[in-house]
Amino acid sequence: MSIDAWLSERLEKTKEQGLYRQLRTMNSVPHSVLDTGGHRQLNFSSNDYLGLVNDDRLIDAANSILHEFGVGSSGSRLTTGNTKWHEKLENKIAQFKQTEAALLFSSGYLANVGVLSSLPAKGDVIFSDQLNHASLIDGCRLSKAETSIYKHVDMEDLEQKLKEAGCYQRRFIVTDGVFSMDGTIAPLHKIMLLAERYHAYVIVDDAHATGVLGEKGRGTSEYFGVYPDVVIGTLSKAVGSEGGFVAGSKIVVDFLLNHARTFIFQTAIAPSICAASYVGFEIIEGSREKRHCLVLNIKRLRSCLKEMGYTIKGDDTPIIPVIIGDTRKAVLFAEKLQEKGIYAPAIRPPTIAVGESRIRLTVTSEHSSSEIDYLVESFSLIGRELNLII
Repeated sequence: MSIDAWLSERLEKTKEQGLYRQLRTMNSVPHSVLDTGGHRQLNFSSNDYLGLVNDDRLIDAANSILHEFGVGSSGSRLTTGNTKWHEKLENKIAQFKQTEAALLFSSGYLANVGVLSSLPAKGDVIFSDQLNHASLIDGCRLSKAETSIYKHVDMEDLEQKLKEAGCYQRRFIVTDGVFSMDGTIAPLHKIMLLAERYHAYVIVDDAHATGVLGEKGRGTSEYFGVYPDVVIGTLSKAVGSEGGFVAGSKIVVDFLLNHARTFIFQTAIAPSICAASYVGFEIIEGSREKRHCLVLNIKRLRSCLKEMGYTIKGDDTPIIPVIIGDTRKAVLFAEKLQEKGIYAPAIRPPTIAVGESRIRLTVTSEHSSSEIDYLVESFSLIGRELNLII
């Protein structure tokens, strides 16, 4: 059997299970309204929580550096890819996250894999939340340490596992700050107490919390008033650009620079992206207006959907999962939303557990009251049509 025939059989099974995926072409900036496949649609699927992707200040910053440094970085940071803008952005991130230092990676995924495949060693154990992002899971798999999965944000289960881990040299607790599919906030203050009691290190992926949580948008650390050992983040969500970072002590950063393969062997992000990201952090630090609008939109949409009778997961974050349950029904729901001019794809296994298929809504500071009203009205009509609500 040829490789194409073999893979075609496997793809057919994927289709039969309702898990087949296809790309959609975006013909415009992913703002609150986008052009996908030639159709204008309300966008309720973007991680651009503060609307900075299309902000003229970031665009102007990137443009100015393009003429000075060119389009690409030409190499890894340890060869020809390091510029003053990489170092300037790292200093800005460290100041923003209130750590001694920071290190840029080409994506948040690479940052997570780099940290977990290099910091924990053989003879150590990693305690990983059940719903951690795929990049954290892959990092654990690549680590030489053992991995122990604790129930989602279940501190009793985590403590029990910590109690039983006396035979290991070192203990690491790894968690998302805000979980990407459920929208829950990790109880970082409780995790830090357990870490102190059982002599564990804490690593937090703050991808969905950076720019969103905390009085100044610094993330879950600021939200709970604690200081984990390592904070990982991304520039591709609220910051409005792309790339990843790790923030921590100077020793942690120096170690990763020398040992994280996803840093050492990866081409650096472009200097123009660094400049745009720098401005993104300055905007987040300098104004609370966008975060205030975001909070109001979150509370309004969650409240309306709950009153309608939908099962909504998560806390007060921009990620609002509406549980449909059946995979095929979730896909049909998303198709009906698209017919009404709303872009909000269905999330299905294996991304989430079987029976948990959902419409994962994300709201931003840029959504207007009328756009949210239209979304709520559409959920009411489709939910009744599919017998999901009364």
